[in-house]
Amino acid sequence: MARNIVVAQSGGPTAVINSSICGIVMEGMRHENIVGIYGAINGILGVLREELANLREEEPASIWNLRRTPSAALGSCRYKLQERDFKRVMDVLRIHDVGYFLYAGGNDSMDTAHRVAELAAQANYDLKVIGVPKTVDNDLEITDHCPGYGSVARFNAIAARDSCLDTEAIYTTDTVKIIETMGRDTGWITASAALGRQDDELGPHLIYLPERPFIVEKFLEDVSSVYKRLERVVVCVCEGLRDENGELLKASRKAVDVDKFGHEQLGGVGDLLVNVVSEKLGIKARFDKPGTIQRVSMQCASSVDLEEAYRVGQVAMRKAIDGETDKMVTLVRAPGPTYKCEVSTVELEKVALKTKKVPDAFINDKSNFVSEEFFEYAAPLIGGTLPEYARLRKNLLQKKLANYL
Repeated sequence: MARNIVVAQSGGPTAVINSSICGIVMEGMRHENIVGIYGAINGILGVLREELANLREEEPASIWNLRRTPSAALGSCRYKLQERDFKRVMDVLRIHDVGYFLYAGGNDSMDTAHRVAELAAQANYDLKVIGVPKTVDNDLEITDHCPGYGSVARFNAIAARDSCLDTEAIYTTDTVKIIETMGRDTGWITASAALGRQDDELGPHLIYLPERPFIVEKFLEDVSSVYKRLERVVVCVCEGLRDENGELLKASRKAVDVDKFGHEQLGGVGDLLVNVVSEKLGIKARFDKPGTIQRVSMQCASSVDLEEAYRVGQVAMRKAIDGETDKMVTLVRAPGPTYKCEVSTVELEKVALKTKKVPDAFINDKSNFVSEEFFEYAAPLIGGTLPEYARLRKNLLQKKLANYL
């Protein structure tokens, strides 16, 4: 029976989420029983507001170019469905004869998709619901990794390497550099900066993740140790760092900065720690904060990430047409030395609102860097080697005059 599709995006934009949308649309156009292909504007809000764009009316080149277009072309949202919304959701889907609902997003988005699937089942309405994994935070359960992560990891690896060179060049005045990355509850993004480590001397030298309590005194000891050895330090920290009591080091709790899922606005850890280093150690420090640009940088997009994002969208559409529902597409890493991922599905209730932390095995014993196991896991995801930079030997001439400075 011919039916219509609604596809939508939710949560933070990424460099590759549009590639997933392209995969969904291109696959949908191949099937005769798919009539309308609609894009909900700004996620589930587009359904509630009945703001549905007819994607068949877009230029074919525009749809295809979504494969290399960052951000969220349909718009996004962070909206938690309320009981008062339930009837409206079903009314809109019914009136437009929607048989397939595909929702791309992270933990909260999978909860939304699961709720829609449950509503359809309760109403005895034939609707196939498939979640499409997307989150730079890489914190969805079951799936090996999430589309979006490989690209933000590549961005941070390059940014960290570049920042280390900057610090090395001017360590005589800018001695300690603290790089603050995104990451609400997990340190996957922060950990990826380690992939930019060209050697132990260059750095980054220290990395701190929210999976381990952040102890200020230990942090200062670590910084002092590296400083005594190299006279400079590059530190990568997660905006979601927590102290020994589980409290965030820095967050805005103003009502305007808390989203519909109760998430506080994070940010400011880098600035906080710069002040700690300056006051406690008497060493000049400054911080870099890439902010939201790190999650949408097409310049640093991973080729592996782009391909996998398209594939999960394509497979999501196929699974829906085959009759699967209330499922999320997953990536399953094949064993062996050569990186390869297969595509499967898992029940939405197993991933909705759940968070996959960085495993203990991926963090070193001192809690100030990642382990070799992390490198083995993450390196294949960033799409090839990083830029190669020259390292001068700097062989000094023999001094002929007395020391001046």
